[in-house]
Amino acid sequence: MCEAGATNLDLAHEFEVSVQTVRSWRHKHPEFHAALKIGKDFADEIVERSLFERATGYSHDAVKVFMPAGAGKPVYAAYVEHVPPDATAMIFWLKNRKPAEWRDKVPGESPENPLHLKIDREEAIGKLIGHRADTPAAEPSK
Repeated sequence: MCEAGATNLDLAHEFEVSVQTVRSWRHKHPEFHAALKIGKDFADEIVERSLFERATGYSHDAVKVFMPAGAGKPVYAAYVEHVPPDATAMIFWLKNRKPAEWRDKVPGESPENPLHLKIDREEAIGKLIGHRADTPAAEPSK
């Protein structure tokens, strides 16, 4: 079932148990855990291959069926269908495989602070206070 893409919820329905029971079996029975992993890994590999083919484009054999006017039976025409590369699949693939080069950039991001994680709090407060000090004070209303 896992090779066909079944989730833990699907397994629970098939075995007529709760999802928690499936998780419990996975922890209690190493053979069951291994079987789930093998099946899910197999399904994941198929999807990964399909994503790669979608990103790069591919060709496959196909057949068109025609029913000419006045014909007694259909005509089958074999051909090779070409599926062009898909930009969305390319972007998804590259963002996940090469995130340093392909992730979305954050506005104002710099090489020194790519994720805005190391902001010096004292410096920021100083700039804020300095900015307020440079601003002329409002005249008290009379």
